Amino acid sequence: MQSSSRLLLRPVLLARRRCLATAATASHDHAAHAPAAEPKRAAAIPLSNIEAQWALLSPDEKTSVAEQLEELQKRDWKALSGDEKKAAYYVAFGPHGRRTPIHQKGDGFKIFFGTTAAVAAAGVLFFAIRAVSPPPPQTMSKEWQEAMNERAIEQKMNPITGITSEGYKGKGFVVSK
Repeated sequence: MQSSSRLLLRPVLLARRRCLATAATASHDHAAHAPAAEPKRAAAIPLSNIEAQWALLSPDEKTSVAEQLEELQKRDWKALSGDEKKAAYYVAFGPHGRRTPIHQKGDGFKIFFGTTAAVAAAGVLFFAIRAVSPPPPQTMSKEWQEAMNERAIEQKMNPITGITSEGYKGKGFVVSK
């Protein structure tokens, strides 16, 4: 069901994409009533130093520049000027839209100090909790664990693979240092 609706909407979306630039300048009703009238064209935006101008352009102007570059790219690439090639590359792959960098210049310093502050706060919290926590239970002492080993040997606990097995080399229940 969903794929069939996509197939039905595809021509509409493609037509909408193609008409995007002309929709602002001339409406479909105006074109139907006056077929001889030519739609207004936006003034050509200079392509030199488009990187500096791009952020200041309106969406319609950006679309106009993209269409202008699309027409230029249909010609021989050897005939394009350096500014036209730079503009085409910037519009296609420049740091705008989805390619806007996540971090701006100077953000590395802020990120470093923010991370350092977070780690320092975690360390302070860790040592504060340890300072107010009760001491470990007596069963965690080395003497208690050695006594547990002796008791396990007396009871012949786990004679196949455990502490009372032949040739056992492990520490048994001793985990404290």
